[in-house]
Amino acid sequence: MQNIPDFSALKVSVVGDIIADHYLVTQPRSLSREAPVMVLRYTSEHTHAGGAANVARNVRALGAATRCHGAIGRDARGRDLLEILEGFRVDCFGIESVPAWTTPTKMRIVAAESRRSLQQVLRVDREPAEAVDAAVRERVRERLISLAPSTDVLIVSDYDYGMVDEALGVVARELARRGTTVVLDPRSSIRGFEGVTAMTPNIGELAKFTGRDIEELDDVRAVGAAAHELLTHCPLRWLLVTRGNKGMALFGEGLPERGVIVEASGSGNVTDVTGAGDTAAVVFAMALGAGCDAPRAMQLANAASGVVVMEHGTAVCTSEQLRAALPVSPAPVRVA
Repeated sequence: MQNIPDFSALKVSVVGDIIADHYLVTQPRSLSREAPVMVLRYTSEHTHAGGAANVARNVRALGAATRCHGAIGRDARGRDLLEILEGFRVDCFGIESVPAWTTPTKMRIVAAESRRSLQQVLRVDREPAEAVDAAVRERVRERLISLAPSTDVLIVSDYDYGMVDEALGVVARELARRGTTVVLDPRSSIRGFEGVTAMTPNIGELAKFTGRDIEELDDVRAVGAAAHELLTHCPLRWLLVTRGNKGMALFGEGLPERGVIVEASGSGNVTDVTGAGDTAAVVFAMALGAGCDAPRAMQLANAASGVVVMEHGTAVCTSEQLRAALPVSPAPVRVA
């Protein structure tokens, strides 16, 4: 086993879109007589933390003190999320409970016969009609600023529900200027986040932000060209691009011009990729905050992602699992 940083020494804030991942567990029963569809028999249901809430849960799994900032609706799924986060000892002081607003919820219907692995057969999203009110977003920012002196790492989790905007970018840049490690996991936009420590887009997001075809970015050199274009328009210290089963690529300060890559970690028998990007952003940010150089932080993030994709649903990687995964995790190499 290999040494990993002492993450428990860090104080981490998470801000962004808080989501409920609700699972409806079923068993296949028969074909319907009414329509050419499968009839599923209900067996159980449960809610997991998603979005920024899952990011906070990942931080706690690594032992760091964690605060979560964002908004939930004053509804059943919002109450579920607060209970889950408090059960993980996440500080929920920064979460606004908003009347007459819907907690973003992804309901996944999963099915399997007895003693078979569950498979997702349908996803139904329940979404708010509009982004949370500007006054709520301002209160979230104010609480984030009030805790800035005791924040070592800030992770911004954008799932395109409106919490992550240019005004939040102003706060993120100010914390980065003060010495906080600030990492954005982007979805809708990167505007306003110029000058933060790092970003962790996936390959589709990199394609969108640079106006490229996603198929073009199968070539790692094309990924490098897109990354450098993004870094020209949005200066950062590092850009970590997650590439699915192709691993990760890293660009930026102190690195070779063509970047550094790492092959995907794990056995290759992927069970569920849900939340793997959250885990990668968390471990990369916390490793940087703990003093690791960027390639080592990428290796740790890659190893952790390899752990969570082997589990069903939004899983987390503990320090013990990360330590155990490292010896068989690929090492970063320069792009030839």
